[in-house]
Amino acid sequence: MATRPGAALLGEFTEVESGQRADRPQLAAALALARRRRATLVIAKLDRLARSVAFIAGLMEGGAPFLACDNPHATPLTIHILAAVAQHEREAISARTKAALAVAKARGTRLGNPDGGPARVLAAAANRAGAARRAEAVRPLAERLASEGLSLRAVARELEERRVPTPRGGRWHAASVRALLARA
Repeated sequence: MATRPGAALLGEFTEVESGQRADRPQLAAALALARRRRATLVIAKLDRLARSVAFIAGLMEGGAPFLACDNPHATPLTIHILAAVAQHEREAISARTKAALAVAKARGTRLGNPDGGPARVLAAAANRAGAARRAEAVRPLAERLASEGLSLRAVARELEERRVPTPRGGRWHAASVRALLARA
């Protein structure tokens, strides 16, 4: 991003999400910085920004100004036309992919990950590690409340009132506070 031609780079953002998606954290951060600094968002290719006419039109109306390096002299009309072409191509790619998968399935090809076991094991380990980190972040507060003489049920009630999430995202109960305090 630059505030004017020849100006310094304000930030660099790398997006790995599909241009089809509208909820893209890196794009949101880049747009927020561009709006805040009244800068122009510089993107490599228009079809990588979005493959939706509505999304591009929304950016043109209310977002920060942007410049596509693959077509730096594009007018708003040109941008709308290119966005329509990108959206059409996205729909065509989707149709071709679905048709190819249907043919492969009809031939008897097994689709998807044939052995999801290792992925499930890794995902479970990652979930446990995340829960352990969140538990360690909450434990000092629970210990302090318990040391003040509150019962396990009262500690659970206090954590709920403070909207402190449990390590696994549920509700606090006396048993979950006991398990938290028992962690080594």
